[in-house]
Amino acid sequence: MKIASLAEIKKELKYLNEKELHDLIVDLSKFSTDNKAYLFFKLFEKENPRIFVEMVKEELETEFQKANTRNYHFAKKSAQLIRRKLNKNLKVSKDKTAHIELIIFFCQNLKDYGYLQFNHPVISNLYQVQVGKALKLVEKLHEDLQYDYLQLVEELPEVR
Repeated sequence: MKIASLAEIKKELKYLNEKELHDLIVDLSKFSTDNKAYLFFKLFEKENPRIFVEMVKEELETEFQKANTRNYHFAKKSAQLIRRKLNKNLKVSKDKTAHIELIIFFCQNLKDYGYLQFNHPVISNLYQVQVGKALKLVEKLHEDLQYDYLQLVEELPEVR
C-alpha cells in the first residue's frame, strides 16, 4: 500500500467539514502520545507560550534524577536515553529559542549530575554535539537574542 504524499493529504483535508476534521484530529491523538503531546502544545501554547519549555524541563529533570550514574556504562546509557527524549520533544516545537533553552538545560544537567566527570568519549561527544546544535541555532536568531543566548552557551563548561 502506497501512502499518499503530504500535498495529497492537504487537498483531501480541504474537502472535510468541521465535524469530520474534529473526529480525525481526536482519532490521531489516540494513536500515539507524540500526537497527543503535539496537539496539546499547539492548543495551549497560545495562552502560555512557556508551557512547552517548562513541561519538557520538568520531564528531563525527572529523568536526570532517576538515572543510574554508578559507573560510566550506566551513565552513558542514561545520558543517551535522556537525549533521545529531548530530541523527541524538540520535534514538537518550531521555536528556536525553546530549542536552545532546552539544549542548554540538558547540557547544564549533564554537568550538574556528574556525567562529564567520567571523561567517557561517548558522553563527551554527546555533550559537544548538543553544544554545537545550540550554537548553530543561536546563529539563526535575531542579533539581540544572539547575544543573550550566546552568553548562556559560553557559560557551559568545556569538555576535552
